[in-house]
Amino acid sequence: MIDKKRKRQLDFDLILIGVVTFLVLGLVLVAFGKEFNGFVYDTSRPVLPRVAVAAICGQFALSGLGITIVCIIRKERFTKFGLNTHKLLPALLLSLACCVPDFIYQFMNGNVHAWFPFYDVFTTKELMVADLAVKIPGFILTAVAWGFFEGFNYVVIRDKLSERFPSKHRFWDVGAFVCAVMCILIHGAVGVTPDAIIEMLVTMFLIYGMLIVRKETDNAWGCILIFFVYWNAL
Repeated sequence: MIDKKRKRQLDFDLILIGVVTFLVLGLVLVAFGKEFNGFVYDTSRPVLPRVAVAAICGQFALSGLGITIVCIIRKERFTKFGLNTHKLLPALLLSLACCVPDFIYQFMNGNVHAWFPFYDVFTTKELMVADLAVKIPGFILTAVAWGFFEGFNYVVIRDKLSERFPSKHRFWDVGAFVCAVMCILIHGAVGVTPDAIIEMLVTMFLIYGMLIVRKETDNAWGCILIFFVYWNAL
């Protein structure tokens, strides 16, 4: 059991992450949505500034800013959330195994293309043909925003939710379940047709599974690996 002070801290942390995320959504999608999209999707402009704006003001602001602010306030190092070498290989392999049902579903529906990390990020094709001086910082920004923070965001939220609402059952985890639901809502993987239901289930299995692996191995690198080599890569 956790004491009342820690519960209040966790409640504050989770609320702050939510507030920051919704503020960013409001600013990026509503207040400045037209200007933001008009800039980052304008292929007549240089690609590197567009990647920087999309990565920092878009992707990182949504999936990294909230948890970063909370970690700064709490003086919590990122390494606290499973960024270590403990059971590293099992964490990586088991996390990748969680992608198998989704891969089979995508393959059966003809949605699998040639593998390339971050291939489905909208600026990747432009970066691939850009000069080296543009390519290197562009892919670093892409990897940090769409790779590291998209995966690590789920880890931090899951850890705090599961500490706040602990479960007595080994494979039932409140934080992992909430994060899985968040993922299907954010990515629009919700529907009532049989095909949509299957897509929803395999996506939930992927996110829930990788977070259970993080819990069982005390290692979060598998969650991040998925967003480097699978999500947006096939």
